[in-house]
This record gives sequence, C-alpha cells and structure tokens, in this order.
Amino acid sequence: MATSEVKKPSGDIAPLEPDLTPSEIIRRAEAMRPMLRERQNACEAAGQVSEDTNAQFIAAGFYRILQPRCFGGYEFDLPTFLKVMIAISRGCSDSGWVLALTAGHAFLMASFPEAGQLEAFGDKGEFRAPSVAMPGAFAVPVDGGYRVKGAWDYTSGCQLATHIIGGSIIKTGGAIPDLGAFILFDRDQYRIEDNWYVIGMQGTSSRRVIVDEIFVTAHRVLLVYDATGQYIHPRPGSLLHANPFYRGRITSLLVSEVGAVSVGIGRGALDIYEEILHNKKTSFAPFHARSQELEYQRHFGEAQSLVDTAEAALLKMASDYRECARRDAEEGILFTDEDDRRFLQIEQQVIRLCWEAVDLMFRTSGTSAAAKTAPLGRYFRNLAVIRTHITMQRDHTAGNTGRLHFGLAPLSRL
Repeated sequence: MATSEVKKPSGDIAPLEPDLTPSEIIRRAEAMRPMLRERQNACEAAGQVSEDTNAQFIAAGFYRILQPRCFGGYEFDLPTFLKVMIAISRGCSDSGWVLALTAGHAFLMASFPEAGQLEAFGDKGEFRAPSVAMPGAFAVPVDGGYRVKGAWDYTSGCQLATHIIGGSIIKTGGAIPDLGAFILFDRDQYRIEDNWYVIGMQGTSSRRVIVDEIFVTAHRVLLVYDATGQYIHPRPGSLLHANPFYRGRITSLLVSEVGAVSVGIGRGALDIYEEILHNKKTSFAPFHARSQELEYQRHFGEAQSLVDTAEAALLKMASDYRECARRDAEEGILFTDEDDRRFLQIEQQVIRLCWEAVDLMFRTSGTSAAAKTAPLGRYFRNLAVIRTHITMQRDHTAGNTGRLHFGLAPLSRL
C-alpha cells in the first residue's frame, strides 16, 4: 500500500450525475465546438467568456472532471481532462484557456488541509479557481493563520471564479528562510483591476487580482516548499484521497492545462486552414482551389502531422504521469523532481510543435489571415502569447533537468 496512511475525507457531496462517464463528457465538449467557434469574436471583444458559455460549461460538468468525488466531482483521469480541454480550445482557445486554468485547479485544492478543502468545495461542490503560481503576496504568521496582502497579474478567468489561489511568500521573520505557499481566497476577498491589454488571449479576462490586507486561517494555506527549499511531498491534504492521482506533482499537472489548450489551437487552426484551402484559389494559373495544389497539400500534411504528434505526446505524458503517481502511492517509488521536469519538457515540446504548425498555416494562408477578426490569425496570436509564459521557456527547464539527472541542484523552480 502507500508509504503514508490514507485517511477518508469528511466531505460527502454526491456528484450531480453519478453515472456520467468519461466518454460522455468528452462527447459533450466536442458537441460545443460549433457554438464556441461562432462566439469567438464576441468573446474576444468582451474580454471574457460569456456567462451563458460558462453556464454551459458548469452544466456539462467540465469544472468537476478532476474534482474529488467525495466533494461532488467526477474524479476522472488526466487524459479525460486533457481531451475535454483540447475539444473546447479547438472551438475557442480563449474559452478553453479560461476553462482549463480553472477546472484543473481542483487538483491543487485537493492538496490543501482538510478544513480548507471542506470550505472551498462547500456543500454543493461549486469550485472554479484560477491560480497564479508566481508569488504575488506576503503572508505574516499570526495566531490561527496569517495576515496577507498582495496582487497577482494574469489571473485568467477571475471574473467567473468562485475563488482564487495565489502563490505567496510566508515571512518567517527569523533565521529560517521564507516559505513558498499557495493561499485560497473567496470571491468577495479580492477585487479586479483591468490591466489586460495584449495582442492575443484577449478573451481570457487575465486581469490583476488584488487582496487588501486580510486575515486568512491556516487551513487555507498550502505549503509547497519547506525551510530548506525542498518540495514538500507528499502534500498532507493529498493523503485524504485514496486515488493516487492526487499524489502527483504540481508543476507538470498545471502545465498540462496549457498543453491541452495549445493542441486545441492546433486542431482549430487545421479546421480553418482546410476551409481556406477548399475556398481560396491559387494565385497563379490554373487558378483552382488551393486544396488541389501539391504545395498546399504538403503544407496541410506537415501541419497535421505536427499537431497529431503533439497530441500523442501530451496524452502519453498524461498516462505516464498517472503511473508515476500510482507507483508513488502504492509502491513507494518516489515521483521525483526530475520526473516532474521531464514531463514539463514534454509539455514544452508539445507547445513548440503546435506553434510550428500554426505558424506554417498562418504564413501560407495569405494576408487575409492577419485581419483582426480572422479565426486563423486569432489562433496564431493566442498561441504567440501562450509561448511567452514563464513555464514555456525551454532552455532553463532543460538545463535544470540535466542538473537533476547528474545529481546537482536545479538553479530555479522550473
């Protein structure tokens, strides 16, 4: 059995649809593609996912895919989650980003102290929480908890959230180094400042969230790194759940959300590119549809193979991640920092492959793809912005993975 004792959590919320299956929830996501594609322009213009779209996500059960079953979730596996996020992002990448970067954080919440999980999931299991891992606040220990003040930029989906989870620094005030942590806040504990003016991902409401100085109870704080700077594993809250999945590492799980959105972008771009090749004629004689020209057939085939490879790699990574978590929980074979970095590198390569595909399609589809409301141009811009994310910088991840493999300490967290 596990290397640490598993306790039964005291939560007892029945799933809304006890008989819902992974295949059905994937089907629901795929069925939404036409509607999401039709709403792309409106989503981008509004700067956020519409309340109606979000209501459909809630009704479909998408936010509960990784949520523990005892807290009203479906507790499906990581491949199922990623397939749903790919399908949604294929229809609208802004909507897929918001959904993935809130729904996936039920996994993170399942690591908090039990009392924190009980408060977060409540009596109905309604939980939608964007998270920003980079420390944006300082927390000072006081009796029963912490005094916290701070702000986080790029909090995608903050306006549709029930909570946020913010990366923070615990100030020890002594010889012991400061500690790294995630802190849970309710929707009425933060305010939003609109500072999201960028070339892509405009519909994600990735705005600044501000928490004025407040008191937070200790059970709303998840310590991630100890006083020596070592990653805390296993996280005590994860031991409440018998499912070994919740023993998995945080970084590669969270970045898998980004990988799924990127694959969805690649698939959506392929849909648009195929339409362009059928409907747009060649610039030179014999002026037939581009789909009949070898040059464009080759472009489509190359782009398709890049996206196919990216999706296959992401789903294989998800399967391997699940097995690492199982071995950690059931055989005592540690899910290591090096494992986490290797999975992160796969996710980075997934996004690189999708970028190469979308760049090829954008470059060869004609200048009309650069129009402000052109769907292919939107996929291109959105993926360009995704590639600026701190977790997408492959050079330092590769270096740190190599250092870990050769017995050296990494030089940074990623």
